[in-house]
Amino acid sequence: MITIKPFEPAFTEALITFILDIQQNEFGLPIKREDQSDLANIPEEFQQGKSNFWIAVDVDQLIGTIALSDLGAGKAALRKMFVHKDYRGATHGLAMKLLNTLITWAKEQQLSDLYLGTADKLHAAHRFYEKNGFVLVTRNEVPDGKYIMAVDTKFYHLAL
Repeated sequence: MITIKPFEPAFTEALITFILDIQQNEFGLPIKREDQSDLANIPEEFQQGKSNFWIAVDVDQLIGTIALSDLGAGKAALRKMFVHKDYRGATHGLAMKLLNTLITWAKEQQLSDLYLGTADKLHAAHRFYEKNGFVLVTRNEVPDGKYIMAVDTKFYHLAL
């Protein structure tokens, strides 16, 4: 049974391994553990104020993640959205469930704008975001913040 719930510290190492495996081995992105030190401190980095971090588990296996970082002034960044390759697509609808969890939370927190940065080679992710109302914007239309990674070359905005 698939469950989406707020991140729990017991999943820290599994989460880091899960994300790095997708970034490095599946997509060949030059991202290291050191580039994402916030993943070792999720409660402090993501579970404060209007920010949050969710995980999807199937029984006890980590199969998905998504995070929201409050940027202030009603703006937030969608971060760390990853779905295990065996759970992608319409069959499970996991990406949609994760996104809906984040959007529901963002609206409850009275946030007005979501932003995200992503790598150019993640074409399926681009289609997913666009299908769900995100609009491609230029880098200068996106608020600055540590959520932007060196590999991010495409940026999106969603008005809530």
